[in-house]
Amino acid sequence: MATPSPAKSMGDPGITPLSPTHVLKDSEENEPTRHPYVVVVAIDFGTTSSGYAYAFTKEPECIHTMRRWEGGDPGVSNQKTPTTILLSPDRKFHSFGYAARDFYHDLDPTESKQWLYLEKFKMKLHTTANLSIDTDLHAANGKKVKALDIFAYALAFFKEQALKELSDQAWADFDNADVRWVITVPAIWKMPAKQFMREAAYKAGLVSRDNPDQLIIALEPEAASIYCRKLRLHQMVDLGNKTALNGYSPTENIGVGMTQGDRYVVVDCGGGTVDLTVHQIRMPEGHLKELYKASGGPYGSIGIDYEFEKLLCKIFGQDFIDQFKIKRPAAWVDLMIAFESRKRAAAPDRSNPLNINLPFSFIDYYKKFRGHSVEHALRKSNVDFVKWSSQGMLRMNPDAMNALFKPTIDHIIQHLTELFERPEVTDIRFLFLVGGFAESPLLQQAVQKMLQGHSRIIIPHDVGLTILKGAVLFGLDPSIIKVRRSPLTYGVGVLNRFVEGKHPPEKMLVKEGTRWCTDVFDTFISTDQSVALGETVKRSYTPAKPSQQVIVIHVYCSEKESVSFITDPGVRKCGTLKLDVSGTESPAARREIQTLMQFGIHVYCSEKESVSFITDPGVRKCGTLKLDVSGTESPAARREIQTLMQFGDTEIRAMAVDVATSRSVKASIDFLSQ
Repeated sequence: MATPSPAKSMGDPGITPLSPTHVLKDSEENEPTRHPYVVVVAIDFGTTSSGYAYAFTKEPECIHTMRRWEGGDPGVSNQKTPTTILLSPDRKFHSFGYAARDFYHDLDPTESKQWLYLEKFKMKLHTTANLSIDTDLHAANGKKVKALDIFAYALAFFKEQALKELSDQAWADFDNADVRWVITVPAIWKMPAKQFMREAAYKAGLVSRDNPDQLIIALEPEAASIYCRKLRLHQMVDLGNKTALNGYSPTENIGVGMTQGDRYVVVDCGGGTVDLTVHQIRMPEGHLKELYKASGGPYGSIGIDYEFEKLLCKIFGQDFIDQFKIKRPAAWVDLMIAFESRKRAAAPDRSNPLNINLPFSFIDYYKKFRGHSVEHALRKSNVDFVKWSSQGMLRMNPDAMNALFKPTIDHIIQHLTELFERPEVTDIRFLFLVGGFAESPLLQQAVQKMLQGHSRIIIPHDVGLTILKGAVLFGLDPSIIKVRRSPLTYGVGVLNRFVEGKHPPEKMLVKEGTRWCTDVFDTFISTDQSVALGETVKRSYTPAKPSQQVIVIHVYCSEKESVSFITDPGVRKCGTLKLDVSGTESPAARREIQTLMQFGIHVYCSEKESVSFITDPGVRKCGTLKLDVSGTESPAARREIQTLMQFGDTEIRAMAVDVATSRSVKASIDFLSQ
């Protein structure tokens, strides 16, 4: 059964493009405009932890990481702070990070139910199918809050912290206009999630809509890649021999071993996602070329937390755990903090058990809920590898902890294996493991086993700050990555002349005696297609009516490389291209047109060569030119709006111009669901 035409059902047969597909590159036209920013501040907004770093544009090699945070957990680096946020009962921002977590922890249990505490909420942007500015998040007490508000509060917090630190250094108030902001996002995020982060930045006052270029969205593995290519040999560990790389001067970069054309993979193992990017280095400038589109999935370290939660459900019952999380939200947070510290102690060669503290309220609430003790539940469960300790702890043998890691690590290894089987991913010299999860010995061992010595596995010493520092470098020079790969096929639905035998009969539309084929997919760019920075896809469109103020064009996407129609399986509407043509004519021009429609044009003549005014001596009216523009517009008079779209950056951009007047047309692409 044929899929009904969306264009016909909407009463719109589609767009007839005025110009064919072509891609152009104008290196001078697309050079990034230089703004005299004083400093670049990058915010690494992570699933489990976040932070910021900065560098002054006059000292690009000197990257400063944020001040150490108050609070922290024993044995856990507090260079970054947990991505946790606390709102007061009246939904006002209270605190972020350790401050939020500690305050929430100290609240009376009955009082804590009124406060809104959120953690690990970043992944909502990846998992929500129809992400919009109205998307909700759930706080620990089960209450709903607007995701946009939470992300904006978090970004506003980092803005305040960074500007305060910069002001303290400058001994004067630091002007936000002097800051170029960079926000990191996973490379596997779709355009709606990236746009959502930008909307949150606007709401937080990081930048204004009038100056969008003050904010750059950086892809996390790209940022890591930029930093890794500058690593000095004393700043990394080679998993092959588990020592700092030697044989070279410690002031030399790994670039000593990296030559023109070298290929490497960056595996960014974060809390929520694992992102993989494949780059080739171009000497001597050190520019990067993406060899295969960024890939990955939701295989971050929080997957281990979910496995632990499933284990608790198996022992104590799903119904109890669900109730406990709602009735004792602060105690649940305490339990997961206790698990986090023991999770970090998991290792392949560990032989002694790991003890996890159970909060008193867990033990107490379980007895009230079930009528028997936690110890009784453990004895009755079929879970042999978790015992009860008389000190009030769950006692897990190492195999039990390792089993919690297995599903997540298996996903990562499977994805890595598939990536290395791609024809584009050959002769990989280095594999860089970065991100907080990269510190896990269990993950390191699994990657080593999978690669079997085919590539050198490198782990930077400051593995948790790699993305942050790389994001600063990217903000200083956004043109460092010269070629990217498109993650999807993008295009629009258009009308083409109907060709018998080529086009399906059900797609035929007869309009003014001409046969057209509807729903033809006009491809802007194909999945995994190489796109150079600054490359543009050019199209021309025309308003359907002379009085039309806005041209709205639906943008479609697909994971398939070859698409024929917007109704093909796997093709979905993913955004809207909006061209505001209302302001492209000057008021004077509009008045002239109105006058022409009513009166026509008087023609004047003179025997003199140079004339300034029709009232000059010797100038006389000698005729009338009548133009009837009140009827049907001729094809020649149709306004042509030329649209340029850039796909080679971390975000898709659109620009447009009215060809007749050479005036800019306000162009925007909206990927968020309305």
